[in-house]
Amino acid sequence: MSAPVISAENLSKSYRLSQRANRAAQLSTLPTLRDVLGRRLRDGARKAADVVRGRQVVPGNVIEEFWALRDVNFEVQEGEVLGIIGHNGAGKSTLLKLLSRITEPTRGRITLRGRVASLLEVGTGFHPELTGRENIFLNGAILGMSRAEIRRKFDEIVAFAEVEHFLDTPVKRYSSGMYVRLAFAVAAHLEPEILVVDEMLAVGDAEFQQKCLGKMDEVSRREGRTVLVVSHNMGVITALCDKALWLDRGRTHEQGEPHLVVDHYLARAAAGQQQFISVAEDDRPAWLRDDRLRCTALEWLSPLPLRNGGPVHLRVHFETRSPVSGVSARVGFDDIEGARVLTYHMGDQDGIRRDFGCAGQSSLELEIDACVLGPGVYSINIAFLSGKVHTLDFLDRFTQMEVIVGPETLAEVAHMNAPSGVRLEGKWCWRAQATPYEVVAVAGNRR
Repeated sequence: MSAPVISAENLSKSYRLSQRANRAAQLSTLPTLRDVLGRRLRDGARKAADVVRGRQVVPGNVIEEFWALRDVNFEVQEGEVLGIIGHNGAGKSTLLKLLSRITEPTRGRITLRGRVASLLEVGTGFHPELTGRENIFLNGAILGMSRAEIRRKFDEIVAFAEVEHFLDTPVKRYSSGMYVRLAFAVAAHLEPEILVVDEMLAVGDAEFQQKCLGKMDEVSRREGRTVLVVSHNMGVITALCDKALWLDRGRTHEQGEPHLVVDHYLARAAAGQQQFISVAEDDRPAWLRDDRLRCTALEWLSPLPLRNGGPVHLRVHFETRSPVSGVSARVGFDDIEGARVLTYHMGDQDGIRRDFGCAGQSSLELEIDACVLGPGVYSINIAFLSGKVHTLDFLDRFTQMEVIVGPETLAEVAHMNAPSGVRLEGKWCWRAQATPYEVVAVAGNRR
């Protein structure tokens, strides 16, 4: 086997953080002249020692060492795509800065065999006063390309970025999306041996993201170049990458086959989320008067967090306190701004309203084949109705849930944003627990 294009051995990076001495302690006792002089002498001696040893000089009289990365090891072969995942603060961006030679490691060693093009921040390497045309040549030169190479690829870059009409406009007037398109086009078309891409593609629209994914796949599969990509979109990692590296608090938590690593990562993300949410009496609006039926709890039967494109199975527990007829239910999802984006309404489907002849505990289940909500946080609304319009119980945004990208999601999914929310059909199932003479009624999809 040939030597790896990228090799990291015990890679570590620390930052020295300055802090002043505890302010409360300083105020509790007034410092004497001897205290002040002693502190200044110690601080000066430490700074002088840092200069002699070639270390970073930082102000302050208390120094704390923070390890952004510690003992990270991996190899990437020619033509492979490595996906790097982890929560915010895990060390992903620090790793990319080390690989891009923006900063140096504190310990360890990086071996790079080839020219590196990095896309770490929107507009990196662009001069805001220069036009798009001028910045193509400037950015290409920064990446180590000759003027002849840039000219040869110029038309392809402009066509990919879709900025023909703004080519002679200063880039300071570009939108963030135009910035990204041009920056990605330059880096991807000027033939670096190693392409490093951070989560910056998230600012582009879904169509452009698909275009970038196709280009990165072409760069690695057909042209044999190596790609490193950081993304919170697990669909990108599983679809594009040959292997995945999971960083956690600066250390390697797991690396290997993308689907396996992603499954373990998502399983940890689900840990700690409530599967069973009890309903409090004050979750209801003051105008609600009818108390014949009360919702008591929401239970998620699907693993949390929910995944875009994955199945959703939930159970609503309720009690009937006196006879009630023609009962139906509605489950709605609102975005973080409070706008309704999706509703599953039992009343839109035939033959599944229910009569309850006595008091008792019951539940109602809703199964959804595939979650159509885009990644994000949503509030849950639950309503029980009698007939078409009479409200028996109503819970308005009483709890929240999170939807994350699923393994099949290739690009960011836009939220559904119809004015009153999209209505879809699900599979509803009544389950009466305290009234054995009742018959369970099931209704499926009418698709």
